[in-house]
Amino acid sequence: MAGDIEILLVDDNAEDVELTVRALRRQRAPGAIHVVRDGEEALDFLFCRGAHASRSFDHPPRLVLLDLKMPKLDGIEVLRALRADPRTRVIPVAILTSSKETRDLVEGYRLGVNAYVQKPVGSDDFRSVVEQLGAFWLELNQPPPRAAFGA
Repeated sequence: MAGDIEILLVDDNAEDVELTVRALRRQRAPGAIHVVRDGEEALDFLFCRGAHASRSFDHPPRLVLLDLKMPKLDGIEVLRALRADPRTRVIPVAILTSSKETRDLVEGYRLGVNAYVQKPVGSDDFRSVVEQLGAFWLELNQPPPRAAFGA
């Protein structure tokens, strides 16, 4: 569907954003990649409010790539809000983080994250991981049907 947001990238690290977007483009991500820099803006985007009030719930992203350590609201708070609302509960979320904290991993899965990936340190490894994520979520995985979104 032309114009649909395929991926919402939620990350405040400019370098990681650049590497992620480049890797996804190399993977030929078929739709738009929208980037937000903090958890509050992520929720505004996903819940179609604030600066993103003109968006529609009819076009959810196929995937949210979510960092954990961010300003305003962290990734766990974003995930908690997404999973609490029937309109966003089925959107696939992959945590992509530098966190090595076991509690983050456990809490992410407890809240219903679909994947938890630790960001590799080297840029080549980082690029490879993101390309693999993109290939799986956008080419192999079957997204939920539109009917799954809603109250």
